[in-house]
Amino acid sequence: MLDDTPTAQLETILGRLNEALEQGDAKAAAALFQADSYWRDLVAFTWNLKTMEGPDEIRAMLEAQLGAQKPRDMRLDPNETPTASGDVLEGWIDFETETGRGHGYIRVKNGLIWTLLTTLTEIKGHEEPKGIRRPMGAEHGHDKHRKTWKEKREHESEELGYSEQPYVLIIGGGQGGIALGARLRQLGVPTIIVDKHGRPGDQWRKRYKSLCLHDPVWYDHLPYIPFPDNWPVFTPKDKIGDWLEMYTKVMELNYWTSTEARSAKYDAEKKEWEVVVNRGGEEVVLRPKQLVFATGMSGKANVPTLPGQDVFKGEQQHSSEHPGPDAYVGKKVVVIGSNNSAHDICAALWEAGADVTMVQRSSTHIVRSDTLMDIGLGDLYSERAIANGITTRKADLIFASLPYKIMHEWQIPLYEKMKERDADFYQALEDRGFLLDWGSDGSGLFLKYLRRGSGYYIDVGACDLVIDGSIKLVSGHGIERLSETGVVLDDGTELPADLVVYATGYGSMNGWAADLISQDVADRIGKVWGLGSDTPKDPGPWEGEQRNMWKPTQVEGLWFHGGNLHQSRHYSQYLSLQLKARLEGLDTPVYGLQDVHHTS
Repeated sequence: MLDDTPTAQLETILGRLNEALEQGDAKAAAALFQADSYWRDLVAFTWNLKTMEGPDEIRAMLEAQLGAQKPRDMRLDPNETPTASGDVLEGWIDFETETGRGHGYIRVKNGLIWTLLTTLTEIKGHEEPKGIRRPMGAEHGHDKHRKTWKEKREHESEELGYSEQPYVLIIGGGQGGIALGARLRQLGVPTIIVDKHGRPGDQWRKRYKSLCLHDPVWYDHLPYIPFPDNWPVFTPKDKIGDWLEMYTKVMELNYWTSTEARSAKYDAEKKEWEVVVNRGGEEVVLRPKQLVFATGMSGKANVPTLPGQDVFKGEQQHSSEHPGPDAYVGKKVVVIGSNNSAHDICAALWEAGADVTMVQRSSTHIVRSDTLMDIGLGDLYSERAIANGITTRKADLIFASLPYKIMHEWQIPLYEKMKERDADFYQALEDRGFLLDWGSDGSGLFLKYLRRGSGYYIDVGACDLVIDGSIKLVSGHGIERLSETGVVLDDGTELPADLVVYATGYGSMNGWAADLISQDVADRIGKVWGLGSDTPKDPGPWEGEQRNMWKPTQVEGLWFHGGNLHQSRHYSQYLSLQLKARLEGLDTPVYGLQDVHHTS
């Protein structure tokens, strides 16, 4: 009797795919994919983050890469059970290449592969020292010249950056730089993280005092050390700051505090960077082979230039500089913007007794936190998901397995449910005059974040203050200028202000490269972030992956890393493996290097 279980069907097509790959037959392999298929590869086949769309692109990639990568033994993960949902079969896979071992996820529809995710998990001969390979720690035996762990760490800290040079220099010591530093540490890659703040975690501590993570704890774990089971669902900023500081210590990171990068230039002959930093008042020249900007995709403040800013007699701050409400009790505050930071700051100011007005210049996507956690995240990142066997790693890979090109098709129905559940809430906001949107195609928060990194608020209470008028709202108007005493709108209305807060977002990360290296280098890299979806603030053409993030750029030895805690955790693995391979001198033929279509 024919075995038509999901396991048998997936084994059949994987067997055919594996045979074609091992024989180097790109045409036969591509023929196993549907016309509307997607193969997303994270480093394993392409030494890049690259999504191939359709059999022709898949065949082209394989023709270029099979000779070097020599994939083999692609099979179902024996520890997982394939599933079927309607006409789609799904399962976890393992495989090997000449260089490493990989893991992935496959979806098959109508007998052909619909989506395939392949990820590099480790490099052969350079595996992380964990499990049976964990270090001994204690050195048994006898040695008159024995050094303790503490002495070894002190020696490393004293010499690295001076008599010994790091292979990787990470500029920026927030969650992105710390997560990548931890990965590189486990892979034995000499790395220094530099940050201008006095302590790890100050990137969070020094923000406005009401700040909490809007993403839930299950979404936010760092590599290697998950948050404890009693950690709060939404972490206050000072608590996450303390966690990051602890993490840098226990993960033994070489983290230079109070250190500011001043300039950088690339020596093409030596294939290394010369980076001048000021470390606590001392000028130090570092010469890493690889330079990583981990300055945050929301790190380069976008401050508008307005007439009258030089005559306004009150205070002006970007939201990233706002210290909190304590100094503004009884003051009039105008907050320009209507996304996450604007709502948080407005709510805290109102609680402190300020007279606060939010100026909404364009529409904002709003989703209530409880609803988002239930409908948007619950299947992957929640106690419910854990009870169903969805670990953080599985959740990360399932999310990564959804091609960006069709991700909106999964998201739109979820946001339709949210809109229906909270219909009265949205009606109340619109009655107040708030301008709402659901993204250009109704796909909501996640696609807005991936496409532009802005334009939304996860409501944790501020919207009620907008609805009842506690936070005054001016919507649909631009700013004409600042006067000595306030903000003048484009209809001539003046809003009196003692403080103006620009909650106006952030610019492209290549702006950091322009500041530190040169505008020419920034332009050679091009815009960082976005998918090329040809939606607002994400101009086409279609890229298929996040521009210039976690992968090679057009500038040799220059990388960008960051994003939210989930992305910092997940993608640090793939960036660390790319850097480790280069340290070891392995062949890393990059397929589909990022083209540059936009300079900022």
